[in-house]
Amino acid sequence: MSTISFATRDSATMLRRNLRHMLRYPSMTLMLAGMPVVFLLIFVYVFGGTLGAGLGGVSGGRAEYVNYVTPGIVLMTIAGAATGTAVSVAMDMTEGIVGRFRTMAISRASVLTGHVVGSVIQTLLSMAIVVGVALLIGFRPTAGPVEWVEATGMLTLLVLSLTWLSVALGLVSKTVESASNAPMPLMLLPFLGSGFVPTDSMPTGLRWFAEYQPFTPVIDTLRGLLLGTSIGNSAILATAWCAAITLVGYLWSKKLFNRDPSR
Repeated sequence: MSTISFATRDSATMLRRNLRHMLRYPSMTLMLAGMPVVFLLIFVYVFGGTLGAGLGGVSGGRAEYVNYVTPGIVLMTIAGAATGTAVSVAMDMTEGIVGRFRTMAISRASVLTGHVVGSVIQTLLSMAIVVGVALLIGFRPTAGPVEWVEATGMLTLLVLSLTWLSVALGLVSKTVESASNAPMPLMLLPFLGSGFVPTDSMPTGLRWFAEYQPFTPVIDTLRGLLLGTSIGNSAILATAWCAAITLVGYLWSKKLFNRDPSR
């Protein structure tokens, strides 16, 4: 059997391990989806009337705002899932199981691959729950099958990039507690972007940051695909950001995992 075949087999084994953890603790998936759902309900039913009027004038309201805010809430789901990934990786590193894996005849890359693929699946399930709730409360996308596939591809690319970054944050953390805090700044990016209000309504300095941070082009691309708004160059910027974050996260994770295991 070739080296690639061994690595694929071992990665599949590690993926099954992570999926079994997910099935054993379904509350984690529900929690990852629960917080964004709470934010969705609060922003739509508490602030949606006023913010929707700001978007569409007298014709605006909750119905318009739920369409506007749902892409931002979906990205909040992805950012929240990064915390769970970092914690899971930190637990493996601090509880000694990775040390045992190092003594076994398995591919070293399979340990991280199992975490990444398992986390991507868990995050996609959480996003499906959030989108389902959004549809129940009035989210009405105009996308056809092709646009839905493209939007799913963009989201999967972002999930993959943030998952690799969160794996690195879990590896660099000395404790599980610090790992749970490391990805939290990601939760702020939808707020400090176009997730909840248009960037042109922000003060100059904040507007500059909002327009050039990675989440804004992803949100604008999702709105364009799902609701038919203008995309411009957002798709190109979003893809470039995701590719760059994936590369940084992967190389950083690889370097941290291959260092002296005496930690």
